[in-house]
Amino acid sequence: MAEELIISASADKQERYQTLIPQIDALVSDEPDLIANLSNIAAALKQAMNFFWVGFYLVKDKQLVLGPFQGPIACTRIQYGKGVCGTAWKEKKTIIVPNVDEFPGHIACSSASRSEIVLPAFRNGEVYLVLDVDSDSLNDFDDVDAKALELVMRIIEKQL
Repeated sequence: MAEELIISASADKQERYQTLIPQIDALVSDEPDLIANLSNIAAALKQAMNFFWVGFYLVKDKQLVLGPFQGPIACTRIQYGKGVCGTAWKEKKTIIVPNVDEFPGHIACSSASRSEIVLPAFRNGEVYLVLDVDSDSLNDFDDVDAKALELVMRIIEKQL
């Protein structure tokens, strides 16, 4: 696949995801390197969805370690159960936070972040990495994002 996304500027969120997900699948399907693929997925999500920050944290040595991302500099390590990412890892589920200032223990890697969604990817039933997406607007994520980004996580899991 050419390294170019085709997304209609006039499409709504649901339509952008429907167009983007097959392109992500095609982009990574023939590339065996996980880091290369996570890098391209982060870039594709940022470009197509105009997220403030999008990136991955990989489970290493019982903590989450920053992986490929797009956006401002980020926290490098997150402990199990801490912040939204650590909580998604601990609870093994997608977490949507409408207002990060109201999330107990939120880790403010950027003061511009206002809302967040975090999704885990699994290998052998255990969380292997999480996708973290931040917005600079309140209440920016919903079930449309959760369902679509969970499909992205299934694409990633095929490579784990």
